[in-house]
Amino acid sequence: MTKVEFLKAMPLKTTVITGATSGIGKETALALAQKGHAVYMLVRDVVKGEQVRKAIIAESRNEGVYVIYCDLADLQTVSAAAEKLKGGLFAINVLINNAGGIINEREVSADGYEMTFALNHLGHFLLTQGLMPLLERGQARIINLSSEAHKMGKPEFNDLYAEIPTGKKYDAIKAYGMAKLFNIYFTKSLAEKYKSKGITAFAVHPGIVNTNFGSTLGGFGGLLMLLAKPFMVSAKQGAQTSVYLATAAKPDAQSGQYFKKQRVAKATKLADNADARARLWDISKQMIARFFK
Repeated sequence: MTKVEFLKAMPLKTTVITGATSGIGKETALALAQKGHAVYMLVRDVVKGEQVRKAIIAESRNEGVYVIYCDLADLQTVSAAAEKLKGGLFAINVLINNAGGIINEREVSADGYEMTFALNHLGHFLLTQGLMPLLERGQARIINLSSEAHKMGKPEFNDLYAEIPTGKKYDAIKAYGMAKLFNIYFTKSLAEKYKSKGITAFAVHPGIVNTNFGSTLGGFGGLLMLLAKPFMVSAKQGAQTSVYLATAAKPDAQSGQYFKKQRVAKATKLADNADARARLWDISKQMIARFFK
């Protein structure tokens, strides 16, 4: 292979994405593979991940698609995935913290944290910090999937474990809204703290997407999902803003912003609370401290 042929064979970018076995994540991974990115899919179900990998390779004709085991609700596996990537890659250009979910009943993660908080925020916080040397080297774009549901959230720092008082029920919508608000806090903190390293960060509302998301919800939450059905967009449409931010020429000036439909959108006033943002960062850092001794 000549030098020119070698350079042509190299991937345009190296992208790491969570939650890529279905829905928005799968469509995002496919679109980026079609654009020549080397795509590393971090997945909880490796068997399904391999099936999706083969399908993406077949459709994109890009052999540079890989699967790595990572369960965001188990911090040990998150740390292991980050170490594996650091052992094999020189740099990461795009990190898409795409995975997430709304939990109908209160569950606890492998590390003892409330599942909605662990899955939507804390796992990604550890992953991002664990990959930081590669992200700095690649002057990466970090894309965090948030939601308009953040407008229903409040930063309940004294109730991150979502303990249920006697006679009360677990509030899935409240927990999810807070987690999505935390995604915006995390984005803004990343944009501020790593600007000097060339890193940019963006929060994304993908739209109300017609996937299995929220399918287990009952009560008021289930009713909302049912009513929203006629207004939902496809997973491919839901992926468009993430793909845009991963590939656009120069969105650096908009780092730290909240996007929907490929444009900066207005987040709730609470999303600009610098004190809450700093508190979330400090708490999250304490929760993952054992992985950085």
